[in-house]
Amino acid sequence: MTPSRRTLFLALFPFACAYLLSYLLRAVNAVVAPELVREFAIGPAELGLLTAAYLLAFSAFQLPLGVLLDRFGPRRVQTGLLLVAATGCAGFAAAPGFATLFAARAVIGLGFSAGLMASYKASSLWVPLERRSLANATIMSMGALGLIVATEPTALLVDALGWRTVFLVFSGVIVLSSLFVFAAVPEKQDHAQTSSFGQQWRELVSIMKLPLFWRVAPLLGLTAGIPIAYQTLWAGPWFRDVMGLAPLEVARHLFWMAVAFMIGILTVGVIADRLQRRGIGPMTTMLGCLALHTLAQAVIVLQVKTLAFPAWLMLAAVGQSAILAFPWFARQVGENLSGRANATINFSMFVVAFSVQYGVGLVIGFFAPTQSGYDAEGYVWGFGICLALQLLALLWYLIARKEQA
Repeated sequence: MTPSRRTLFLALFPFACAYLLSYLLRAVNAVVAPELVREFAIGPAELGLLTAAYLLAFSAFQLPLGVLLDRFGPRRVQTGLLLVAATGCAGFAAAPGFATLFAARAVIGLGFSAGLMASYKASSLWVPLERRSLANATIMSMGALGLIVATEPTALLVDALGWRTVFLVFSGVIVLSSLFVFAAVPEKQDHAQTSSFGQQWRELVSIMKLPLFWRVAPLLGLTAGIPIAYQTLWAGPWFRDVMGLAPLEVARHLFWMAVAFMIGILTVGVIADRLQRRGIGPMTTMLGCLALHTLAQAVIVLQVKTLAFPAWLMLAAVGQSAILAFPWFARQVGENLSGRANATINFSMFVVAFSVQYGVGLVIGFFAPTQSGYDAEGYVWGFGICLALQLLALLWYLIARKEQA
């Protein structure tokens, strides 16, 4: 029986709100970075490592998260993890030094590790397969709202209250979100898993051994993980060091990138939904988006300043088109394994995002800093290496698809 609109709203909207907060905390360092650099005297590599601590814990928990979601359902898992994130925010606000900042940000990442996957698991429980690309894109657009809040609004809030007080406010809001998920989300009785934890882990490992996984994971991981790393950290310094923008101008550019992300991900979902009704699969639609994705990055790597901001907007708009592959991949491996199937792909995405946030900082660190920030040439090399890896992953996917056709 198809659930009512009210049931669908209650089953999905609280998770979407939690995902908004997940993206807010993921991206907030792009705005508060100058405050952290000033107060703790950290360099580009340390800044990249600190920001990536969120993604390190986030990605490390993806595989056990898939097992937990399939076993206990998204409502209970998300409720508990949000309280962990709130604790991490409070710890970040009180941090006396870099080590404590790093640990607290890792706790925040752990607490938000179910941000998108709990939403996707709820979607797999309540939404018909043929409409899930649209449902997932709609949920992800709420993340874009979090990204919007993490730009100019957060910059103004930090100016008014200070970054430590802002993180205490975030902690309280996250607690309220946890209560909202627990109180509002209905349980679906047929999600319970009767197999043992050992069996569930063996099924997870079996997914990661599939040739299909190794065909798509490098492509999805790189093409989605790299834009995450850029938009949640390195886009801000790039605007400052390459375009010469002032801090508030940087925040405003990040704001419009977040708007482009929200509009773009919804548009991609609607297009994929309509094309699927005409027999065009989500992977084909995704490859079309990746063509725009690649072109935008080429402009950014070459630092074509007249086209740079439109290129960043395009990258933000289509940078997460990999979400189209999630319901497709879950169907390939089995609906009963959807939580673990999604988690394996998400794991690859966030391992890449962590590596890029830290790795780009390392590359930039090889170049002498300027009076206002970092050497623009460092971005050419750091971003150029990332683009080359994506092109290799796309080539691998296309060759493997042809051989397995």
